[in-house]
Amino acid sequence: MKLFKLFTFLISSVLLFANVSLAEKWDMALAYGAGNFHSANAAEFAKNVSEKSGGKLTIVTHPGGSLFKGGEIFRAVRTGQAQIGERFMSALGKEDPLLEIDSQPFLATSYSDAMKLYKASKPEIIKGLEEKGLVFLYAVPWPAQGLYSKKEINSVSDLKGLKFRAYNSATIRIAELTGMAPTKIEAAEISQAFSTGAVESMITSPTTGKNKKIWENGVKYFYDIAAWFPKNMVIVHRGAWNKLDSATQELIMKEAAVAERKGWDLSKKGNVADKKALAAAGMQVGKVNSELQKHFQEVGATMAEEWKKKAGSRGASVLAAYN
Repeated sequence: MKLFKLFTFLISSVLLFANVSLAEKWDMALAYGAGNFHSANAAEFAKNVSEKSGGKLTIVTHPGGSLFKGGEIFRAVRTGQAQIGERFMSALGKEDPLLEIDSQPFLATSYSDAMKLYKASKPEIIKGLEEKGLVFLYAVPWPAQGLYSKKEINSVSDLKGLKFRAYNSATIRIAELTGMAPTKIEAAEISQAFSTGAVESMITSPTTGKNKKIWENGVKYFYDIAAWFPKNMVIVHRGAWNKLDSATQELIMKEAAVAERKGWDLSKKGNVADKKALAAAGMQVGKVNSELQKHFQEVGATMAEEWKKKAGSRGASVLAAYN
């Protein structure tokens, strides 16, 4: 009897050790603060996966660039320094031109068009990421991009020499074509850049302006030009993914689909509520005049042609599917 009990104890201990050893922990790198809707959505995704995996996988989120800064996250996940992370897609144009498609000015100017463009481009984007050893989980757009400025902008000439915050090749090119002076600034550095005078204008979402309380840094104007709907995507290192059993992989993909649907809804709500928040804080919120709108659209047309050449046949097939 004693031998039987000892044998049972040993077997139980081995099984317990095996279960513990099979448990995986992922660190999720997030560039934006915990209060940002992208980070909050990612945190809920991580919580749901962790709770529903039966102890097989725990995902710990690290918001605000606390694990890796925004510009470091893609490389960190690709090299396995972080198992999972979220990155602003169009900042990765040098990795793959197709990742810039959602930041081509005036290509998609509504949520319905943004979703249509996403569906058209998603297969090629996933293929490109797979070739880099990455698994794509989901993508969520920011609200429509508008123009912020410390100064009132009434004409094309008002743009000349304006110190402009850029964050990817598309915004750098916009600055070049409009005569603004670009400086590359990550999201975490926006407030400091405006407060020190390093920049005095930018194109980004009303959500970013609200979260940064940008009015406290002397920014008085928000022009709702609805230039594009850029997305953040969540990616996983292939090696970390392959360590999971199929049931856990299926769970992650199921929760990723939930997070994507919720994220799009949150973005739509923010597109309305956050513009109201800017106005409530004393900023002037409105549209640009017809001259400026035409100018921005011409800039967008120029950039679209340039992007087509860079993206080649893959880009052409995506645009054909979109149109």
